[in-house]
Formats: sequence, C-alpha cells, structure tokens
Amino acid sequence: MAAVAFTLIACSSSSDADNPTLTSVANTDEQTTTTAEVASTEAPMPDVPADSALPALGECPSSVFPDLSGSIGAGEEYAMPDVVVECTDTELVVTSNGMPSYTFEPLTPNALTEQAWVWKVPLKPTVAANTTSIVDVLGTLGFTTTGLPIYGPTEGPQPATEAFGDPIYNGILDTCGGHTGYNADYHNHALYADVYCNLTSSFIIGYALDGFPIYNSVGCLDIDCTQTAQFVSGYDMTGDPTSYSWKAYTYNSTGKTNVLDECNGRIGPDGTYRYHATDAFPYIIGCFAGTSTTQSGNAAANMPPMGGNGGNPPPPPPNG
Repeated sequence: MAAVAFTLIACSSSSDADNPTLTSVANTDEQTTTTAEVASTEAPMPDVPADSALPALGECPSSVFPDLSGSIGAGEEYAMPDVVVECTDTELVVTSNGMPSYTFEPLTPNALTEQAWVWKVPLKPTVAANTTSIVDVLGTLGFTTTGLPIYGPTEGPQPATEAFGDPIYNGILDTCGGHTGYNADYHNHALYADVYCNLTSSFIIGYALDGFPIYNSVGCLDIDCTQTAQFVSGYDMTGDPTSYSWKAYTYNSTGKTNVLDECNGRIGPDGTYRYHATDAFPYIIGCFAGTSTTQSGNAAANMPPMGGNGGNPPPPPPNG
C-alpha cells in the first residue's frame, strides 16, 4: 500500500456568460483561448488547472490531491488540515481530520472540531444498470480532494421553516460552499474551483462514494484534453427551494448544450464516467451513477440535525 500525506485551502465564483471558451492546454506553458458557442453557462469558466495530467482508470490518483502544508488553515485556534491518501490494488483510501484549509466562517450555531474520516472507494468503478437516488439523503455522498465530506443539496429538518431546504439557496454556506453541522463537522454542499479553496491544482476536485471522480465545471472534449468546455446542470427551478429542495427542481435538458445528466455527470472522451460540480442544483451529485460503497464509522453516519431537536436523530426525510 502506497501512502502520500497532504494538507488543505478554499473556493468561490458565480455569474452568467453566454459563450464559454475552448481552451488549448496542449503540452505548453502558453494557453490560447478562442470563443465558441459551446453552452449557456451558469458561472464563469474556472481557470484551466495547471496540472492537466489526469490519472487513468485504476491508477492511484494521489496527484490530484493538493499539498496543503502551506495553507492558512481554519484559524490559529484550530488544527491544521491533515489528509492521507493511500491506494491498494483495488481501493482509494482517504483519511482526514476534516479541517478546512481556509479561514473558518461560523455560519451555523455549531462549532468546528477535528473529525475522524476514512473513505474507501473503488479505483475501477463501473456504471450501474440503474442509478441510485440521493433524494433527501442526509449524510456523506463523497469527499473533496482537500479531505472534506460532501453532502447533497438538502439540509436537515431544522429550522422548520427551511426543513430539508436547499442550503445554497438559503444562503447558509461560506465562500467555499460549506458549513459546520451538529457534530462540529465541516462539510460541503457545493464546490467552487477557486484558488482560495485549494481546488485548482487539477480538474478533479473530489470523489463520490461510488468511486467516480468529481470534476470542476470544466471538462475535456478530446482524449488528450487539448480542448475544454464548461458543463451545466440540467435542473430547472420549478418551485420554492426554501424547504423540501427536491420538490422545487425538475430535470430538463431540452435546449441546453453541454448539459449534464440527472446525476450531474457525463461520459468523458476516454469512455469513463465523471461528475461535475456546477453552480446550479444539485451542485455536485444528483444521483449515484455507480454503486455507492458501504462506508464505516463517521462516513456511514446520517447527518445530525443542524442544531435544535435536542440533539436527537433527524426525522425521516419527507420523500423517503
């Protein structure tokens, strides 16, 4: 088993652009950009990562995990992020203390403390015959390359006026799309490929629990990744996502170019599946395209209520 130690930082961006760019990244320090009618976008295209060499299926992806040893950390009173990446012949194993590598913004009543995260996902994931719903799932769906858990686009049952609502829409996330939960655990509901968030060293910024990588909104258009384009969510807001977010969005790909599927992913030019983080619902993952692996410890736990409810487990999700 090979092991590589790392440490972490933060993220943000949004606006509209009618014509994203195609960017040449072919083995040169110079980048030329031409405008093309690729897609109606929801956010500015992130910078093309400096390291465009992507790990092949089955290869240990340690290169996409940023070195966080020089990050500012959450603050002087907090532990620095500690992330260890290991690979066996079949699994990617990531151990993390769950500390953000950027300044902690206390946006919830909950504190921030170190966690004990261990995620294990397959190095050679396969697309399942049927997708798996994450509607109203409260808990970990994946993890970032900076060692932070990824939750879905649904908050818990507290406060009642925002029960199971969209935390992005409700404005309760920090600059990098995260906040702390009841267990003083920091987690992300959205991901932004911004240098402050330490998510710009690679196209890949996380992994889902089914093993498939999570890219930023930019994707390769050819096998050598000499051209890229920005991909967009296929979901439209059709209701009020203040509460019960999954009832407020409808998947509709009609008339959209470079639109992602219902899981917020696509098949890349190399024939493998990948998710993309977008600035529109479901933000990271819309469903599992593969088979989610069974985790243990904290990674297998449900999301506790966001304060309130006396610390009791949350009630069953409204649709599950």
